[in-house]
Amino acid sequence: MTDTVADAIRTAAERLSATSDTARLDAELLMAHALGISRSRMLITMMREAPAPTFAELVERRAAREPIAHITGEQEFFGLPLRVTSDTLVPRGDSEVLVEAALELKPDAARVLDLGTGTGALLLAILSHCKAEGVATDRSSGALAVARDNAERLGLGARTRFVERDWTQEGWIDGLGQFDLVVSNPPYVENDAALEPDVRDYEPASALFAGPEGLDDYRVIIPELGKLLIPGGVTVLEIGATQADSVSVIARDSGFDVTLRHDLAGRPRALILR
Repeated sequence: MTDTVADAIRTAAERLSATSDTARLDAELLMAHALGISRSRMLITMMREAPAPTFAELVERRAAREPIAHITGEQEFFGLPLRVTSDTLVPRGDSEVLVEAALELKPDAARVLDLGTGTGALLLAILSHCKAEGVATDRSSGALAVARDNAERLGLGARTRFVERDWTQEGWIDGLGQFDLVVSNPPYVENDAALEPDVRDYEPASALFAGPEGLDDYRVIIPELGKLLIPGGVTVLEIGATQADSVSVIARDSGFDVTLRHDLAGRPRALILR
């Protein structure tokens, strides 16, 4: 039987090492969540205290490959604490390059559109660093509810409008208006792609898969962007690591100049469309 928080974390890290590359961090985050305090406070003040009784259950959920963010209900993105549920993708640090590009290219944007907003991560990160008004669309009412809650908790609700739209349906852009900046992290995974169980078994398939090449949603979204952008407007799209050339062709065929941005690991991550 483990006697202290430190003992329990050590044992849990050993348990999780078979299925997680971040076993020790996972254990620490789960313990802090079980204790109801921040990880930093736990590491400084609680390591010799008794572990939380719910910790073992949380460890077993993680051992079954459930994402940490689904267990804790929260994920940090661009310095913002965001609520996460099974209705949304877990925001990933790789996507922060889209926010950085958006703020660099359009720091004075008046209106920002986020297509397929999920948790609201991209839009809310941008709005937290500028004075723009935002519109967030998603075809999932569950995802929109999460994004709306995140906006309210971050004090951005008054500047954000949430609209349920499915871009596979005719008329999906009607009434949205025009924008200085459009951002999107659409589904771009190939239907037969081999995904880790953390993603495949827990994140919404509708936000992941986009046809045999992973390009179906780009083929729908990109031709409509000209109607959504004001003159001089910019779009920032997330792409898969092997999709830069294919998505660039779609964009150029729709009349856009295209620039590629890489993430911190050096992988192709975002296309800038002008």
